[in-house]
Amino acid sequence: MSKARAGKLENTIEQCRAEGKWSKSIELAEELKTSTVHEALSNFLIGEGKLESYLEENPPIESNFSKAKTGLADAQKYLLSVIGEEGRKAGLALDSHLLLAKLFYACGEFDKSLEHFKLSDIDSLKQEIVLSSRTLRILAESYAAKGLCIEAKNPKGTSKYKTAELEAEMINCFERAADIGLLYLQGQEFNAHSMGAILETALQRSPIVLIKLDRLQTAIERYRCMLSACETKATQSLRLTLARQLAEVLLRGVSGTIYTPPNNKNSRIDVSGAKKLWMPRRYTTRNQFIPKNQYEEILLLLLIAETLANRDAVLSQSPEFRVARAHALGNVTAVHDLLTLATVRWGQISFLHDSFEKALKFTFNESHVWRQYSLSLVSLNRYNHALNAFKESIKLSPNDTVQLLMSARICYEQLGYIKEGLEFSYEALRKETKGMRSRAQLFVGIGLQQLAITTTLKSERDMYSKQAIEAFEKAVQLDPNDHLSEYYLALQHAINYNITEALVHIKSALTLRAEHAHSLHLFALLLTANHRPNEAMKIVEDALEEFPDNLNLMHVRAHLELYLKGTETVLYTLQKMIIVWKELYEAQTQAINVSLYEFHDDRHSETKSVVQYQPSQISDKDSNSIHPASLAASRVDHALSEAASSLSSFTPRPGSPKAWSIQLKIWILLADVYLASDLPNEAENCIQEAMSINPLSHHVMYMKGKANVYLSQWQEAKQCFLNAVSANPLFPEALRSLGEAHYYLGEPRLAEKYLKDAAKIDPSCPNIWFTLGKVMESLEDFSAASDCIAASLHLEPSCPVLPFTSINLAFE
Repeated sequence: MSKARAGKLENTIEQCRAEGKWSKSIELAEELKTSTVHEALSNFLIGEGKLESYLEENPPIESNFSKAKTGLADAQKYLLSVIGEEGRKAGLALDSHLLLAKLFYACGEFDKSLEHFKLSDIDSLKQEIVLSSRTLRILAESYAAKGLCIEAKNPKGTSKYKTAELEAEMINCFERAADIGLLYLQGQEFNAHSMGAILETALQRSPIVLIKLDRLQTAIERYRCMLSACETKATQSLRLTLARQLAEVLLRGVSGTIYTPPNNKNSRIDVSGAKKLWMPRRYTTRNQFIPKNQYEEILLLLLIAETLANRDAVLSQSPEFRVARAHALGNVTAVHDLLTLATVRWGQISFLHDSFEKALKFTFNESHVWRQYSLSLVSLNRYNHALNAFKESIKLSPNDTVQLLMSARICYEQLGYIKEGLEFSYEALRKETKGMRSRAQLFVGIGLQQLAITTTLKSERDMYSKQAIEAFEKAVQLDPNDHLSEYYLALQHAINYNITEALVHIKSALTLRAEHAHSLHLFALLLTANHRPNEAMKIVEDALEEFPDNLNLMHVRAHLELYLKGTETVLYTLQKMIIVWKELYEAQTQAINVSLYEFHDDRHSETKSVVQYQPSQISDKDSNSIHPASLAASRVDHALSEAASSLSSFTPRPGSPKAWSIQLKIWILLADVYLASDLPNEAENCIQEAMSINPLSHHVMYMKGKANVYLSQWQEAKQCFLNAVSANPLFPEALRSLGEAHYYLGEPRLAEKYLKDAAKIDPSCPNIWFTLGKVMESLEDFSAASDCIAASLHLEPSCPVLPFTSINLAFE
């Protein structure tokens, strides 16, 4: 063979090696072998080609070790023939030893692998030498194989000194493999998926080994060092993995006290000298963002990872892209799961929502993404959208009862869609056969309980009430250790005024979970209905020691103090309520952008429920109470608040409407206390404060009416009560007060009408029946009057200090 022909063949072979075309390389090497001058080179190239083509099909993992000993026999024979004198003369011995080290690692023969690595004398190479692309890869994989062999041999089995020496050598091998591997990839145009299993493992192994050796900060610095390398198309996949892994380490393994922010030392490496040091090119520090804290770094890493994962997304739904689609989805899901942990921890839910919304463009048929998207919407208080998203997720995972119960909870707790929530609950009950069956049964009971409360027909109310008790009893039977089932069974008996039975079950609930705030709340109300107000006060005081920022319990305490101790003590409690409000909610009122606080998550156990602030005679069920009418009322309040904002004389308060709503109810309660203390001027001042928050609130209108009643201004009171009823037609105490106003104004027929409407909504209120009795007496219907007074006398002994239905829904 002529020198020109041989030279041309060598150039073509070198190109095939760089591109990983091993079959072609072997074919050309066989042709080159016809020249005896190139016999050693040919043997090396054939051995290399057989090794690499085999490993492409059979990655070097433990399950393939036995198979590799047979499959690589030919490659071993060719490479062994080149490590002698002839190979050394041809300059092939070093590369042959390195490939043999890789070969024996693939066969699981770690000692032989390390022996050939040692024989290669690789450490004698001068780092000033410019190496070819193929040689860089061989070098990187060799260091990787050596590190993996040392790790597989488990250096901990020797002396402490030897163990430390081997661990240091192992880490050094992985770091060198990563640096040289990155430099190799930066010179590639093809995708990084062809980097090979050994190199891919080595690029990720160094920080993982450091973490295993409890050298967390060193591992973090190693991650940062690799991520500072200049990105190319071939390194994008690796960059995604490293960014995700570092974010996970910072999230799970690093607390704020031991966190050290990155510096730019690793980046201050002269780009021109990178090849000289066999180091990858790195970004310079000019105009480079350096995270200042843990939160910034985690978010930056996840943003990088999300961008890379979205870029790799496979939009085609063709079957041939199924594997690629699954791989891309796995990357996206892993990044978004970490993004969820990070953003929820620091309250950046709106950011998370935007990320899921982008992801849905190519993951629209993935239940997991829909579910996470739904939960982000719930956190943003976008409940209608969340319910629709859950419906899409349920279509993709029809047997996931958790999502059915989540949907039911949204319907019950936030939207007032009781029948739809009940359908979700029944569907979950039909599909669940074991773990969540008792909880599904409980949700059925909650739906039936709410239907019983909302209906105005006695026959329907009795039917739903009976079904609710049966559902709760079944839930208790399915899981006798579930405190919530006992709690709701007690609540249903309380609503039916079976006080003795309710006390039995609430004690069972508290036995199962003594620190449950809702159970303590109900227990206190039951004690007041059982003529034991002092015991109720003791329960509330003990509960407030456990939950010092629970405004619902403070509300009960205020009414008990008003009954037992007088107004001075109540005013102290109200002052404490205002302090707690400032701690929990004042920051929200400072927001310029309301949406920033739509997802507010109070970090106080058992205290994040919206308080039910009703004046002492108000049995209206407020937002988040178990009475669905309250949901309609809160929506009316919101609409009226928007209407009020259009009034020239009213400027809405900045910040979260929820926070202002809670403060409004504190002012209303304070006004009620002042009226009970014969301080009408102070009460008027409180009403004015409430009006400055929302002048069209039905609570404010009702309290204005009460102030007018105190001053015997019945005509003005009637108008105020009429306005309150117009704002919320399901407000029973406003209806009762309106009826009473008509009675004192000499309009008994209108009084009768409004009082009967009130009795339909709240048939358990003795005040309504007593007032109706007076009206019927004035109409000379003495039989009806007698029945109404008798009903009032029957209900009065078991009437709690606040309605049982004022307790908000509990799901925990």
